[in-house]
Amino acid sequence: MRAGSEIGPRAHVGNFAEIKNAHLASGVKVGHFSYIGDAAVGENTNIGAGTVTANFDGLRKHQTDIGARAFIGSDTILRAPIRIGDDARTGAGSVVTKDVPDGATVMGVPARVVRRLSAERDQTAEGV
Repeated sequence: MRAGSEIGPRAHVGNFAEIKNAHLASGVKVGHFSYIGDAAVGENTNIGAGTVTANFDGLRKHQTDIGARAFIGSDTILRAPIRIGDDARTGAGSVVTKDVPDGATVMGVPARVVRRLSAERDQTAEGV
C-alpha cells in the first residue's frame, strides 16, 4: 500500500500487489502481482493476477476508473486515461487502450469489443 490509497471493507489484496493513490470499493479483489495506481475501482470488481494500470505517459499521471462488478482478466494492461464500465469484462492478456462500455467484453491487443451484455439480453428475449 502506498500513499493516497483507500481500501474498502471486504476488499482483498493479494501477494505482491501494489496499490498507489487508488480507491478500492467494498468487495474488490486484486490478484497477486498487480499494480493499481491512480485508480478508482467499483464494488465487487475482480482484478486478475498480473493486471497493470499503465498510468504514466512520461510526463503526467492519468486516472483509471473501473466500474462496479467488472471482471479484469489476468495479465491485462489498462492504459490510462481509461474508463472500464460497470459489469464489463476483459480477456486475459488484453491491452485496453479505449474506454469499455458498461456490460461489454473486450479482448486482444489492442482490445476490441467482442460482446455486449445488452445485445445478449436482446437476443435471449427474442429467442435467438
